[in-house]
Amino acid sequence: MGPQRTLFPWVHCHDSGSSGPDQEREKRWAELFDELDLNKDGHIDITELRTGLAGRGLSRASLEKLVEAGDTNQDGVLDFEEFTQYLRTHEKELNLMFRSLDRNNDGRIDAAEIQHSLHAVGVNISLEAATRILQSIDKDGTMTIDWNEWRDYFLFKPITNMEDVARYWKRSMMLDIGEQLTVPDEFSEEEKKSGYVWRQLVAGAMAGSVSRTGTAPLDRLKVFRQVHGSSAFKGNVLSSFQYMLKEGGLRSLWRGNGINVLKIAPETAIKFTAYEKIKHVMRGNNESKTLMIHERFVAGSLAGAIAQTAIYPMEVLKTRLTLRKTGQYSGIADCAKQILQREGVTAFYKGYVPNLLAIVPYAGIDLAVYETLKFAWLNRNRGLADPGVTVLVGCGAISSTCGQLASYPLALIRTRMQAQASVRGAPKPSMLALVHNIVTQEGVAGLYRGISPNMLKVIPAVTVSYVAYEYTRIALGVDIEGRRGGKGKG
Repeated sequence: MGPQRTLFPWVHCHDSGSSGPDQEREKRWAELFDELDLNKDGHIDITELRTGLAGRGLSRASLEKLVEAGDTNQDGVLDFEEFTQYLRTHEKELNLMFRSLDRNNDGRIDAAEIQHSLHAVGVNISLEAATRILQSIDKDGTMTIDWNEWRDYFLFKPITNMEDVARYWKRSMMLDIGEQLTVPDEFSEEEKKSGYVWRQLVAGAMAGSVSRTGTAPLDRLKVFRQVHGSSAFKGNVLSSFQYMLKEGGLRSLWRGNGINVLKIAPETAIKFTAYEKIKHVMRGNNESKTLMIHERFVAGSLAGAIAQTAIYPMEVLKTRLTLRKTGQYSGIADCAKQILQREGVTAFYKGYVPNLLAIVPYAGIDLAVYETLKFAWLNRNRGLADPGVTVLVGCGAISSTCGQLASYPLALIRTRMQAQASVRGAPKPSMLALVHNIVTQEGVAGLYRGISPNMLKVIPAVTVSYVAYEYTRIALGVDIEGRRGGKGKG
């Protein structure tokens, strides 16, 4: 096999300090600028960059960051001086990054060093996975990455440290499909101290509010079908929808949405705080320890249980308000008052046990599927590039859907137990008795009653929540890699 061609042969130069290589490099950059300047106006814009660098695995967002970083006069395009200055500056940053990864200072990065650097920022991968990442950058087949290979690969990618790689894959706050049982994302100490985390939480809460409001009719349809079994309501999804419209009109489709939106903020804040505290306990005296996947799952599940315990009365109120008939309650406070007077305090924790049990399959499968999809993409797409919106949303939607499918029977049992008092004259069986009754009367399929509207809302929910998240994040002045908006430090 002959020698492999490098990604950017025009940037190769020796590392000596002589003027010859520097002059050669400047000449190559001038040739590249001329190639990219398609209309020969002395400037390069986004369209020309996308055309000239097509096939390099660069998203539009990455190219926009490149222009923003180099555009010193803020005219939206790069002239030759700005272009070459960006390449000089970014090359220096890449050199610092390369040296930090090269732990044994031998001038080459091996698979163990890639694995260690990713572990340090919360991305836990096997040595085999690190080797596949290395092979995607290693062009001479030496099973190591030298400086030229490193620079050629990353020169047009807007990353300056390994944390940028991990930040691309933070998604738990940006996607909301109605359940908050996922394991929280990992954040560095710098992100926590800078206030980035709480800006992300606010952006996520706002996105969740918009998403839940937009898909509230499908959510109410799901709850309606979960509670009204086939023996009580023989209609299909369409007839259920028509019944709700006839009973309460168009506005009735949003019943229960107010409390569903209100509970986002406290649940998110409590779960994240608990998650950080639990991780601190698990690390013991070793604060620099990176938790493994199973440890993150345990910490996330416990944090989810704590958050659910704290806000669970709001879950019961949400179910009762969602199922209410016209005129039954005047509002959230009236609903809470009636439940307290007629059923006592314990009514606010009906269905609590199946709800807690649902956390384990939901969080576990969601995390496992997401990590699997993430590393499959990393390994097949040169490891460290920006995955792009489509991949992020797709991975999040698939993993959350798998988690929901696994935990759906428990969610159905929880909802029926929460609604028991709202169904006139209905018996109030235990969790196991409910499962037995459903399987006996409706078969195993009865445990998945209402799942069709639940699945129908996944795509619009993740789409709306991501778009809302993006606009909110921009308004708060924080980009997806976690830095403040504008031309801050790269």
